[in-house]
Amino acid sequence: MADSHQPSTYTKRRRTPSPPPPDPYAVDGDDDDAPLYVPVKQRRNQLVSKLAAKGGGATAAAEKRRHEEEEDARLQQQRDDDDRARRKREAQTLLMEAQEVKRRKAIEDAAKTEKQKIEEEEAQILLAQEASRKQLAGAEELAKGIVYTERMHASWKAPHYILAKPQEEHDAVREKFHILVSGDDIPPPIPNFRDMKLPRPLLDYLKKKKIEAPTPIQLQGLPVVFSGRDMIGIAFTGSGKTLAFSVPLLMFSLEEEKRMPFVQGEGPVGIIMCPSRELARQTYEGLQEMAKLMEQGGYPQVRALLCIGGINMSEQAQVLSQGFHMVVATPGRLQDMLEKRKFTLNSCKYLCMDEADRMIDMGFEEDVRNIMSFFKHQRQTLLFSATMPKRIQDFAQSALVQPILVNVGRAGAAALNIIQEVEYVKQEAKMVYLLECLQKTAPPTIIFSDNKNEVDDIQEYLLLKGVEAVAIHGSKTQEEREYAIKSFKTGKKDVMVASGVASKGLDFSEIQHVINFSMPKEIEDYVHQIGRTGRSGKTGIATTFVNMQTAEQTLLDLKYLLMEAKQKVPPFLTSIEDPNLGADGKPVGCTNCGGLGHTIRNCPKLEENQRRTMAGFGREGGGGY
Repeated sequence: MADSHQPSTYTKRRRTPSPPPPDPYAVDGDDDDAPLYVPVKQRRNQLVSKLAAKGGGATAAAEKRRHEEEEDARLQQQRDDDDRARRKREAQTLLMEAQEVKRRKAIEDAAKTEKQKIEEEEAQILLAQEASRKQLAGAEELAKGIVYTERMHASWKAPHYILAKPQEEHDAVREKFHILVSGDDIPPPIPNFRDMKLPRPLLDYLKKKKIEAPTPIQLQGLPVVFSGRDMIGIAFTGSGKTLAFSVPLLMFSLEEEKRMPFVQGEGPVGIIMCPSRELARQTYEGLQEMAKLMEQGGYPQVRALLCIGGINMSEQAQVLSQGFHMVVATPGRLQDMLEKRKFTLNSCKYLCMDEADRMIDMGFEEDVRNIMSFFKHQRQTLLFSATMPKRIQDFAQSALVQPILVNVGRAGAAALNIIQEVEYVKQEAKMVYLLECLQKTAPPTIIFSDNKNEVDDIQEYLLLKGVEAVAIHGSKTQEEREYAIKSFKTGKKDVMVASGVASKGLDFSEIQHVINFSMPKEIEDYVHQIGRTGRSGKTGIATTFVNMQTAEQTLLDLKYLLMEAKQKVPPFLTSIEDPNLGADGKPVGCTNCGGLGHTIRNCPKLEENQRRTMAGFGREGGGGY
């Protein structure tokens, strides 16, 4: 028992610490004298040496180290490149960037053909022209976004038997008279005035003027205008365009007056705008004559107002006080009258622009847009001209609603009944040769020059030689201009020397000969000038002087115009080669003015318009005011 209560004894064991993990970089044979810390890189090298000594895994280790060193080098190289690029960007200026862009563009241009470069340049010029134009509409309409989509309707309708004819017959009539039409729901052509439902006094008036049947532009144009449709009318000079828009305005005015007589402050029904004072007066006098004949025939009295610069509007005070139906005006004076509230366009629903393309090119575009701002309602809009390039047609359509295009012949082509003679005459010999040319036909004769001083010099020379001559240009007073026109038309003077102001639309029915003392820079001016002869189906002669001072591109335009009209082309024109021929051997032509002898890159009209814009004016001698 004693043993069982004896306290138990045990031996306390010391805990043996676990051995440290083996050092992967330890080398066999290390002794206790080894340093306490060995750098990792050194231990790695020792391990490699150890493994190499044992002959196992030496190649893998070496490969691993090489890869690690290459990765380090690559990362360092990338950091260096990024740093250099950053410093380069910081040091690079806008000029250096521009030079780099220019260098790249030069490389791209070098890869393009010459033809591609020309096409791109012309496209850019045309795009700049289009961008510089805004829609031809009133300011209020543009601001409010007013767009007319429904065309206007008139009370006139073609006779039933004409409407009943099949479309093939209408097409045959158009083909017979070389009439090209485009648009929707085109009224049929009507081959005589009686079927157009013109009243007896007008038929007698036309018969008195020896107008037995409508010309092609009247044959198709009058039904279109009578129907109330917007229209672009293009036809040769002297083809009767004025009648195509004057007669409808007169008929619309008679209709309104018969429905409700006009009193003071009322009117007008319609407006005809012309680019020159002389053309406006000629149109006004024609309207006045027809209105007077209608009144004598028992129809209501309708009155016309003439608004042109250079005349005292007090002469028109009686018309203003009575109320009037028709206005014939130049854009500047018309705009002035509207701004001064001499009358309003509240009831006006007819707007015609004669020589429309010339009016826009002469700098009246903004005036026309301002005039349109005075209209309170939709109007029927008509544009007429002998020369209207496709670019102007497209632009003008911004003012039209579902327009109908009526084209007799190519826009800008010369009348076929004019004999065109082009002669090479040295500058110093022109005056002497002029007297010889005047002997070709009997008077009256018109001589054109694009220089006002030269116009005066030619007149003085002819007077000294005993030739009865008058002169007209933009710097003459209105009294002098009217005297020249009147004395020439009545036969008191045999020769009229004129600048381009007399080339637009003026009708001198008995002229047999036109002389271009100097060839105009723009081929359109040439077409209008020679168009003073060969009017109303008669034959005329146009003689043009050219020499070394005439631009080659102008001569090329003239060459192609003569070829198109099947006229004789002089050898010195035949020898001029066209550098702008297309792949088919035909002239490319200008998309700006329609000339066939040049492209838009060297268009004289474009250059002249730019010059006028820079100079801040657009009219010759205030002719359009």
